[in-house]
Amino acid sequence: MKGRSILLLTTITAVVLALPVVYAQNKPALAQQVAYKVVDGNKVDDNTLQGWKTWRALDCERCHGAQQQGLVGPSLVDALKQIDKDEFKRTVFGGRIGKGMPDFSASPRMQKHWEDLYAYLKGRSDGNIKPGDLSPMAGN
Repeated sequence: MKGRSILLLTTITAVVLALPVVYAQNKPALAQQVAYKVVDGNKVDDNTLQGWKTWRALDCERCHGAQQQGLVGPSLVDALKQIDKDEFKRTVFGGRIGKGMPDFSASPRMQKHWEDLYAYLKGRSDGNIKPGDLSPMAGN
């Protein structure tokens, strides 16, 4: 009986010690502030404008659609409601090769403007930036 008590105690101790680790790994991500400014749905700050220009320059619409609605790639309007900035960064700099998403880590433009692209897409996902061409806000 003594051997069983030690085994049970060891098992309980291992479970109790593991609980904080499991909780920390499953803790929801904190909401991240995304810096984009938009007026009238299509006038944006300089950084967000660079994000839109990056979208256009890297021809992202050929897979994700001109309005980010999804084609062969997923809708980014929907995806940006669920993924955070870190997941976005991992995706553009690692790709999802098996699903057809290229790795843009060798792109100097993406390296410089990935956060701007995220802000633009987040503004589209939030419904604040309308589809189509953008222009700079007055006073930028």
